[in-house]
Amino acid sequence: MALIAAVAGLGLLAFAVTSGCAGPLARVAVTWGLTDLPGGHKTHARPTPYLGGLAMALGTLTAVPAIAGDTTVTAIVAGALAVAVLGLLDDIVPQPPATRLAVETVVAGAVVLNGVCVPLTGTWLDLVLTTAWLVVITNSFNLLDNLDGTLGGVAVTGGSALAATAFLLDRPAAGVLLVVVCGSALGFLRHNWAPAKLFMGDSGSLFLGFVIASCAAVTTSMATPTGAILPVAAGLLLPTLVATVDTAVVVISRHRGGRPLLLGGLDHVAHRLRAAGLGTRLIATSLAFAAGLSGLLALAVSIGLLPAHLALLGAAALGLALAAAPPALRQTRQRRPAGPEFAAANCCAVGARSGSVSHCAASPTSNAR
Repeated sequence: MALIAAVAGLGLLAFAVTSGCAGPLARVAVTWGLTDLPGGHKTHARPTPYLGGLAMALGTLTAVPAIAGDTTVTAIVAGALAVAVLGLLDDIVPQPPATRLAVETVVAGAVVLNGVCVPLTGTWLDLVLTTAWLVVITNSFNLLDNLDGTLGGVAVTGGSALAATAFLLDRPAAGVLLVVVCGSALGFLRHNWAPAKLFMGDSGSLFLGFVIASCAAVTTSMATPTGAILPVAAGLLLPTLVATVDTAVVVISRHRGGRPLLLGGLDHVAHRLRAAGLGTRLIATSLAFAAGLSGLLALAVSIGLLPAHLALLGAAALGLALAAAPPALRQTRQRRPAGPEFAAANCCAVGARSGSVSHCAASPTSNAR
């Protein structure tokens, strides 16, 4: 009972730290011009500051004293902070995709060498496959950050189920980390629920994706024997189902439409649900529910309550339901603001609403994918 109270206390502390830092960081973002401007395929109507990801990272640091004895989980935190810094740099000055992938691969490889490895083949190939999987899922979470409240809600519900799985599999440090990340994401949601006053930016989406992907690999390695393909697939895919389905939908849609993969558009699951008539808050709630449900399926598989093949069939049905929403109006070209005067005017308008701003600047970086 005391352990539950202590863990809950850490989650509440992370919530308070993130929520408390979000407002001041939003004002800093406006002052420095770290805002996402409306236009093109983006769904928000006014310039919105970044740095929500930095607030979540600060909240998560409250878990460090509790996990310091577990070198694998400590490595996950260090890796997540590294990709958060990478994302922050990308929020300030867009980085080339090759640079981002190179850094993410090095960070993921370092974490894998510290014990985050899925036992798929029992050979050195597991190191390569786990590293690749961490990079892919981290970027899938980055792509999922495309509508107010969506990624934060998915992180809270999916992360909570994964935390329960970690505790049941006797990985308390991973469980504590996930509880604290969920508390941080919930604190951020206070400012990101539609209509959003703050975006997490790449720093936040990469941070959340890396933590959840890494912890899913840890729980999978604890619950499955080497070479058990279906249990491994369930352990990896179920905790990350919503992000994985969204990425698959985007890749297929842009390939079929002959559009560049890295060009933002309205072909995400959230945009399709919006085209079907759902409101922004209902979409965020629905995707969060789907993430929580798939996370519970993963938990059931990990403790032997449900066969892996049945859980995967259920997840496939859930994924098809999400992907079956009609596509939004196709957009082949991303529109940009008319010029620097437009950007400066909008940024100044936000600054006027949020407090005194000494100077105005605008960032071309977009939170929509």
